[in-house]
Amino acid sequence: MIEVRKLLLRATTLAAVVACAASLAAQVQTIVPPPVPGAKPVTVERIKVHSAAIEGNLEGEPADRDVIVFLPPSYGRDTKRHYPVLYALHGYFIGAEQWSGEIHVPQTVEGAFAQGAAEMIVVLPDSKTVYLGSFYSSSATTGDFERFISHDLVAYIDAHYRTLPTRESRGLVGHSMGGYGASRIGMKHPEVFGALYIMSPCCLSPMTGGGPGPGDDLKQRAIDSEKRAAAAKSPAELASSSKGFENAPYATAAAWAPDPKNPPLYFDLPTKDGVPQPEIMAKITANAPLAFVDQYISNLKRYRAISMDVGDQDGLRVDAAKLHELLDRYGIVNGFTIYSGTHTSAVADRFQNFVMPFFSKNLCFTTPCHEDPAIPRRKP
Repeated sequence: MIEVRKLLLRATTLAAVVACAASLAAQVQTIVPPPVPGAKPVTVERIKVHSAAIEGNLEGEPADRDVIVFLPPSYGRDTKRHYPVLYALHGYFIGAEQWSGEIHVPQTVEGAFAQGAAEMIVVLPDSKTVYLGSFYSSSATTGDFERFISHDLVAYIDAHYRTLPTRESRGLVGHSMGGYGASRIGMKHPEVFGALYIMSPCCLSPMTGGGPGPGDDLKQRAIDSEKRAAAAKSPAELASSSKGFENAPYATAAAWAPDPKNPPLYFDLPTKDGVPQPEIMAKITANAPLAFVDQYISNLKRYRAISMDVGDQDGLRVDAAKLHELLDRYGIVNGFTIYSGTHTSAVADRFQNFVMPFFSKNLCFTTPCHEDPAIPRRKP
């Protein structure tokens, strides 16, 4: 009985973490840094980017993705100049438009430039799905959102804008589910990106802890999820029958436990009649960065700089600290800051005053890059 309860706790922990983080996002207003006097306006473009990696997914997610591009003040007049690119990934429950409001762009981008950050292009892709989040993963059910970010989107931006098309001139940042995405994609694709910033990352843990409430409540929650899924005739119907964060178990199952032989939803839930299914749990656990990071240490050592931050009132700080400590053990230089705040309260301030300056310092603004990436990295 004890072992069954432990497995049930593991099966529900990830959904609980995602729900906690997303509910904070809904409840806490982000503090907006004051406008910087003299800040020059950036150009905002809203475009569609087609992703071959998302084509043909079983869930019916559109392969044409919304993307917001912020071009620096000098872009329009200095027509021979090429720029580094920062890719910024949004969290669960929101898309690129809501993310732009959460970090208060373009104001915070303009403020960062006015305060001395070197000019760069900033790109916000939309990876929201029918269940409110792709987890930036590779799945036959949702489509390959990992490749959408690391290949299709990068290729499009390089082809349509004046970029510096080298890894040393590309940065990747994400918050919450986007922090998970930055961790996952960053570990796997150092050939694409040269610097990483991970903000309040969710879902790092291999789910060995518990969730809120007694075990019976967790079991009933799992049974309720199963019943909704069994009654649904399509992903859209299941999503509409679930209230907000009740979609989290479906989002993680679609991303990490796809099943092309299980229509109409094409995923496997980690419980049956409320009892954990070890084979499915193993698939979900295998997608936790703290479970697979040891396989990618050589990749992480290629980065020019890595940094991470999290609020002192954010429950995700525990796993963020574990990732920081693990990188330290491997001798990977990385910055780690616990600041005063909740999951979302300081994210706009962090973006303007810490994220943008970090990439200004650690991306390459020339080609070829004048700084040898093999030299010891600077402390972020």
